[in-house]
Amino acid sequence: MDRADAAPAETRVGETLTPETLLPDELLETFRARAGGYDRENRFFDEDFADLVRIGYPLMLVPREFGGLGFTLRQAAAAQRRLAAAAPATALGINMHHVLVGVGHTLRLRGDERARGIFEQAAAGEIFAFGISEAGNDAVLFDAATTAEATADGYRVTGTKIFTSLSPVWTRLIVHARDDADPRAPLVFGFVARDEEGIEILDDWDTLGMRASQSRSTVLRSVRLPADQVLTRTPAGPNPDPVVWGVFGCFELLLAAVYTGIADRAVQLAAELAGARRSRAKGASYAQDPDIRWQIAEAALLRDGVELQLDRLTADVDALGSAGAPDHGPRWFLLFSGVKHRATETARQVVDIAMRTSGGAQYSRGGELERLYRDVLAGIYHPSDSESVHAAVAKALLGPLEP
Repeated sequence: MDRADAAPAETRVGETLTPETLLPDELLETFRARAGGYDRENRFFDEDFADLVRIGYPLMLVPREFGGLGFTLRQAAAAQRRLAAAAPATALGINMHHVLVGVGHTLRLRGDERARGIFEQAAAGEIFAFGISEAGNDAVLFDAATTAEATADGYRVTGTKIFTSLSPVWTRLIVHARDDADPRAPLVFGFVARDEEGIEILDDWDTLGMRASQSRSTVLRSVRLPADQVLTRTPAGPNPDPVVWGVFGCFELLLAAVYTGIADRAVQLAAELAGARRSRAKGASYAQDPDIRWQIAEAALLRDGVELQLDRLTADVDALGSAGAPDHGPRWFLLFSGVKHRATETARQVVDIAMRTSGGAQYSRGGELERLYRDVLAGIYHPSDSESVHAAVAKALLGPLEP
């Protein structure tokens, strides 16, 4: 698998970019025009990916001194929100690369030298993917069914990872695996290269929504994990390891950004469609109907609450290592999972309202709102799910369940 071009033609060195200038409206319209075809054909967003590489989008969170765009996490979330409003599956797919570069961002803010290796690989054109999810592993990041066997130069990793977004293009896959030789820190985290022997990517992605993400299963059969690509070893269960913290936080926040982008577009579509439809009985636009107006306003109010929380929490992460850094302590994990939960559930509510207010024509296959209705459902399956979020908050407030 070839690496992405490490020096895109439109990356302007020294120029201050924003989410709006990096993703101008004209480019977003191009992405939006392609999204229906990707969904219909159940294929990867090849053309979108080429355009994103061309503008330097995979380098968004890479610092300028490493050849990147130097975005903060707050700016990256805003960019992902813009992209998701045009092409949700494209945004969800590239999100997983940004999560791993985001880990480098949080490590750098802490003064952790492990950030350098992540940035250097991203700047060299490597595309990261997320090999954490496993069938039946509801502990997700905090335990693994995949096994790691220690060798003289690292580990051999065996297991199956599901929901591996960017399957057609990734070159580096972060995996976690269990090595019980050290019961105090059995979980190994690190990157495996796509060209290692023993990797099989299954053609098993045929889903209700988010089809262009092509989040296929990845089978690992004694795949080499070199010692210099190991990021950390940790205990099982929630822990404050900086790598685990970074993975968890960036995953939840950037995922929340994607689903907030879907909500943005649903509100916009609901308003446009209300203005375009006319009531035969009342002889007026549906935009003048008090019930329709109330529902669309409710959708916007729901979206606004998530927007503010997402903006604040990404800014809090960006403040790590500074004098003004907030001290959320053990609440960080609750805040991260809480904003993801709120963003995905709110997006579902907002899209549902948009469907209700936009007439029966939106029930037909092929429309943008119909596709958003399917895409947004994927949010209920991303960790942290609703059950685990509520259990964690209840434990923090009420203590653990009695045996």
